[in-house]
Amino acid sequence: MKYSFTTCALIASLFLATVHTSIAQETEGKLGGWYAYVFNTKFGDSQFGAMGDFQYRLHGLGNDFQQLILRGGLTYRPKDSGITLLAGYSYFSSGVLGDVESTFSEHRPYQDALLSQQVWGNVFVVHRFRLEERFVEDQDFRTRFRYMVSARLPLNQKTLTKDAFFLVALNEVFINGQKDIGNDRNVTLFDRNWLAGGIGYAFTDKLRLEATYMRESTESRNKGQLWFTLFHTL
Repeated sequence: MKYSFTTCALIASLFLATVHTSIAQETEGKLGGWYAYVFNTKFGDSQFGAMGDFQYRLHGLGNDFQQLILRGGLTYRPKDSGITLLAGYSYFSSGVLGDVESTFSEHRPYQDALLSQQVWGNVFVVHRFRLEERFVEDQDFRTRFRYMVSARLPLNQKTLTKDAFFLVALNEVFINGQKDIGNDRNVTLFDRNWLAGGIGYAFTDKLRLEATYMRESTESRNKGQLWFTLFHTL
């Protein structure tokens, strides 16, 4: 079948999300607010470019600092392949849930492989495979593997160009490469899962806004986030 990989990936990813959401414990009823700007650009007519994002995350909608993320990298797009390869670096400053002012930092090189497809007529699907090398303050070096599948369905036209309203769905699974993080501390191999759905609008062919509700599940908790992302092609 032509789209068997996409179909199987969607089913498997959603199945894993359902399992881990059901076994995770509910955290306090606070709804988080995540605010992001994502950019990408090409260098002239070449196959090279840049991609990155800036994010400000809160444990609550308008308070309780969670994370500041600065991320960017260089991209290479083989001709007529639908594939984007990326190598980049991210900086994280993270807070702690609750009335705690302390923060800790992380430096994180990463590599991406993205595959874009148009399936079932007008469903736009992106698969992203990411490898991260994590240098977290007061922890041993470790790695993490991530797989995301996202789908966007235009409602009032057939493309995601200017004036398009569309539905968004995504799931991302995080797997730790190591369990030992130093000083007799350990993490599980399964790190977390993000399951999200929402709506979007394209202001222009190069600028669109998405608003989604995301459920973040780990082995110990289950928390909701409202996620607002502005996508910009420069």
